[in-house]
Amino acid sequence: MATTPMAVGLKKYAELVIAGLIIGIVLLIIIPLPAVALDLFLVLSITLGIVILLITLFTSDSLQFSAFPTLLLVVTLYRLALNISSTRLILGHAEAGKVIEAFGTFVVGNSYVVGFIVFIIITLVQFVVITNGSSRVAEVGARFTLDAMPGKQMAIDSDFNAGLITEMEARDRRKRLQKEADFFGAMDGATKFVRGDAIAGLVIVFINIIGGLVVGLVMMGMDLQTALTTFTILTIGDGLVTQVPAILVATATGILVTRTTSDGSFGADISKQLLTFPRVMTVAAAILFILALIPAMPNLLFLALSAGMGYLAFSLTKEEQRQQLVEQEAQVRATKDEQKLAEPENVLTYFQVDPLEVEIGYSLIPLASEEQGGDLLHRVAAVRRQCAQELGIYVRPIRVRDNLQLKQTAYVFKLRGIEAARGELMPQHFLAMDPTGQNQIQGIETREPTFGLPAWWIEPRYREDAELKGFTVVDPATVLVTHLSEFVRSQGHELLGRQEVQELLNVVKEKNQAVVDELVPNLLSLGEVQKVLQNLLREGVPVRDLVTILEALADRARYERDIDYLTEGVRQALARTISKLYTDGNKLHVITVHPRVEQELVEALQVTSLGNYPVLEPNRMQKLVNRISEVVQRVNSKGITPVLITSARVRMPLRRLTERHIPQLPIVSMQEILPHINVEAVGTVVLDED
Repeated sequence: MATTPMAVGLKKYAELVIAGLIIGIVLLIIIPLPAVALDLFLVLSITLGIVILLITLFTSDSLQFSAFPTLLLVVTLYRLALNISSTRLILGHAEAGKVIEAFGTFVVGNSYVVGFIVFIIITLVQFVVITNGSSRVAEVGARFTLDAMPGKQMAIDSDFNAGLITEMEARDRRKRLQKEADFFGAMDGATKFVRGDAIAGLVIVFINIIGGLVVGLVMMGMDLQTALTTFTILTIGDGLVTQVPAILVATATGILVTRTTSDGSFGADISKQLLTFPRVMTVAAAILFILALIPAMPNLLFLALSAGMGYLAFSLTKEEQRQQLVEQEAQVRATKDEQKLAEPENVLTYFQVDPLEVEIGYSLIPLASEEQGGDLLHRVAAVRRQCAQELGIYVRPIRVRDNLQLKQTAYVFKLRGIEAARGELMPQHFLAMDPTGQNQIQGIETREPTFGLPAWWIEPRYREDAELKGFTVVDPATVLVTHLSEFVRSQGHELLGRQEVQELLNVVKEKNQAVVDELVPNLLSLGEVQKVLQNLLREGVPVRDLVTILEALADRARYERDIDYLTEGVRQALARTISKLYTDGNKLHVITVHPRVEQELVEALQVTSLGNYPVLEPNRMQKLVNRISEVVQRVNSKGITPVLITSARVRMPLRRLTERHIPQLPIVSMQEILPHINVEAVGTVVLDED
């Protein structure tokens, strides 16, 4: 469609034009207008009301006319300015132009009472029926829209985390959601302009009639009949000219706020929904026919309407039958297509389980809502980046969803669909922890969910006081994210599946193709590489240096494919990384194992399906675990965090023996410590017989 130069100019300078028009409206209140100019502006007012009404009828979405609340204010101000200008002319010159005179003469005719009553009825229809209804609908719509925002926001975030929509689509949906809230909130207030306009119209009419009689009798020397005739015609004409565009705009307001979600314009919706029920038209035709048989009724009129409704019912019935045939054919085709599908394909979606997801209670939804200042989703994404940087593992997107079955303040971490950890938060509070464990503070006593430390939930006003006392104070989102970070660290081996390993190998292959091609699948399978990486992660060893890990595997896999053997070889290749994990400066505090105890473990080793495991007599095994625990506790009491050092042969079996009872104790072999590290023995594990 071609665009005229005038339209291009209006779009180019739209802001200046609109600003000039609004200033001009304000000037209308001050500057007297001649009758000819008033006629022009009144016709423009009626035209503007018609255009606004038609726009609301042809829009399919309320947000297509999102400027309506502001436009309603401007239009109302414009009509009031014309009211003031017309009042100035009526009372000052006993005239108000041809438009007002024509409206007044046409409606009043020979009866002022009838004309006045007609005007009052039109005004009451606008004020009592349309304006009140629109105001109530706008108020309820605004309230419901604001109440539904958190749930809609969570739905958008859930779809985004599930991969159903892109980031751009999620951003657009959030923007649209905010626009809806702003629009309905503005409409709630804008309807008050319509109410005030109707009240002002009534007041101005009474002022014009009473003031006109006074001016006509006292200042212009008219007789009572002439003054009454002149000013009644002009006043009612002025009121009608003002109320016609006012009722058009009020009707447009009502249509806009009562529109729900639709697929087309107002006319399309009405025609589609009213003409969907041919039986209704048949019953209506029958009722009209019965009324036509009553002698006192206008028989021909009712018969004509009955015939029209009957024909419409017949046409709709034929169309309905045709639609049913089309739907039946489509249903038959769909049934045939479903029968062609294999049964397992229909249930494949039930086998898709997220590796890791976070479920939160209803009260924690604001933590994930950006509109309410929540940043939980961004911080969860940061946890994935942190895991990649520190552990070297690829964690798939973590889905965050609300669960109404949870306690309102609770959250749950699910590992492959099964609950693995949980905690509770208090919104609008801060968690205060004392590292020394000696102080207390006013608040709700609890336990920090990550490490189980004693803590208190405190109100924001006590935060500064708690920090001055040496407490560590964090917000609820930080508590959840910290718990999630530690959870991923401890369960990283379970999150590393074969697909994740393959993706990591693909990244390494981009720059180190030779080592990957040599190892997989020629020497080891993908599953064997995965098991070695899982063994490393289970003990907290990062797998970022994949090139070194793969080269160590390639060197050892030529001689032996035992997973324990391969794991120990990789750990020795990662000696620099492991030494850095446990050294304090350049010093490593170690607990040694007595040679006789180590020899006993070597002799008790047996090969199982899960690897080498020391098979000792139960009492002796329990005694060994207790002795290790006692030595560790004694060293910890001195403020030292030790590692247990042993030979490479018994390191892994001893780890399997102690991980259930002392999971936090690192166990390293002598070959995993760099030569320049200063090793200091702080304890020795012995048995009574040694």
